[in-house]
Amino acid sequence: MNAVGIDISKGKSMVAIMRPYGEIVSAPFEVKHTSSAINSLVALINSVEGESRIVMEHTGRYYEALAHQLSQANLFVSAINPKLIKDFDNDSLRKVKSDKADAVKIARYALDKWQNLKQYSVMDELRNQLKTMNRQFGFYMKHRTAMKNNLIGILDQTYPGVNTYFDSPARSDGRQKWVDFASTYWHVDCVRKMSRNAFIGHYQNWCKRKKYNFSQLKAEEIYGKAKELVPVLPKDDITKIIIKQAVDQLNSASTTVESLRTLMNEIAAKLPEYSIVMAMKGVGTSLGPQLMAEIGDVSRFTHKGAITAFAGVDPGVNESGTYVQKSVSTSKRGSSSLRKTLFQVMDVLIKTHPQDDPVYQFLDKKRAQGKPYYVYMTAGANKFLRIYYGRVKEYFASLPES
Repeated sequence: MNAVGIDISKGKSMVAIMRPYGEIVSAPFEVKHTSSAINSLVALINSVEGESRIVMEHTGRYYEALAHQLSQANLFVSAINPKLIKDFDNDSLRKVKSDKADAVKIARYALDKWQNLKQYSVMDELRNQLKTMNRQFGFYMKHRTAMKNNLIGILDQTYPGVNTYFDSPARSDGRQKWVDFASTYWHVDCVRKMSRNAFIGHYQNWCKRKKYNFSQLKAEEIYGKAKELVPVLPKDDITKIIIKQAVDQLNSASTTVESLRTLMNEIAAKLPEYSIVMAMKGVGTSLGPQLMAEIGDVSRFTHKGAITAFAGVDPGVNESGTYVQKSVSTSKRGSSSLRKTLFQVMDVLIKTHPQDDPVYQFLDKKRAQGKPYYVYMTAGANKFLRIYYGRVKEYFASLPES
């Protein structure tokens, strides 16, 4: 048995090959993530007598190219959570941190856990695309929030409170009424320098041009408020340019977010579990694809506890002798992106309160017991994930074998 430990880095990795009892087959050496270098590594591993198993940490996305190529070469590859490697066999008082030492440590881990190693399964193209798009979606959501707060901060100096005038939902392209209004009426003087009737007429034409509903009462309310506001920045070309740039940046980010949201739903609809996931309460065309992207193929999880541990919503255990701690915080060692999505699903359930849903009933019970917010939200996420696992796994089992 030959254990191949690979310490992953960006663009290159450190490789060490060991046998039982600390026998070094190959001292740590560097391999670049190029086709020629990977082919040479495959040839070296195949040349070593005996069964070989490769272990690497799934560090970000850096490991995927190497894992994919080695799997394609019919080699046994196992991608391990970095936390497990970090906690393994720390039996030295010296703190040694180098790529070579890490590669050797990973090889020793492979030898110790030989029988329990799980074969790496290359995520199919659709799932890989969906996960990548979800990470981009999260990035642009943060960017949009930053752009929104930036615009509000500027408008507070020219037209305070204008962002609170309308509660219309965003359009399919992400545009919002208050943003379009602020683009035209970017300074309070744009409103109050007109007469009341002149503004109402101007606003009515604006609504017609932008295809928004017009309300006489809303127009009068806006004009009345404008008379009382105190701007800080002057109404001049420089201020106008600043606001126009902020509006354009926000609209651009909003368009990208909605485009990704639509595309993610189209990709997710091609996956077999889509109908099962979308039938669950609290899940819609936005959160459903996000869940599927972060969970991936449920068949890679051996049991329900494995998927809750992956999400980091599994309850901890703290026992020693006669002492048993009744309430232990969750591990939070899994996917933070998945935990965030699960909490959003719980939030939807609390707001929509579907009385026939078991997860909502569980949430409501925990809240009635006076449990803290984070406790009942995490418990609900755990229960939801277990139901998700059961339903999808059962559906997969019912599908005809291809």
